[in-house]
Amino acid sequence: MIQVVSEPITKAMLRNVAEGQFGDMVKAVVDIDKGIMAIGGELHADEEAHLLEAGSRQENLWGINLYFNLPEEEWLEFDSMINIRPSCANRSRGVESPEIRGRILEIVRGLIIHG
Repeated sequence: MIQVVSEPITKAMLRNVAEGQFGDMVKAVVDIDKGIMAIGGELHADEEAHLLEAGSRQENLWGINLYFNLPEEEWLEFDSMINIRPSCANRSRGVESPEIRGRILEIVRGLIIHG
């Protein structure tokens, strides 16, 4: 079930989402304009569609993977098919813009409580 995260959650909550899916990883789509993210989808595209239906704009949505068992500096992976957007100067599955990567990190750090 896809959940929109707009208030801080714990790593334990991420673990619960992962148990029914990928084990040690949670796929997420971050809206860099609204400062929210969607989790719980089988595919980034599912989470992206959920956010689009809720009023997000395509150019603000970026897919990431969260490996919550890794150290904080290693646990976020910028890798998703939804990130391939030549029209936005992003030609890979990663996030090529340092500014956008920084905004994603800022949002994720604000939404996930480490500890």
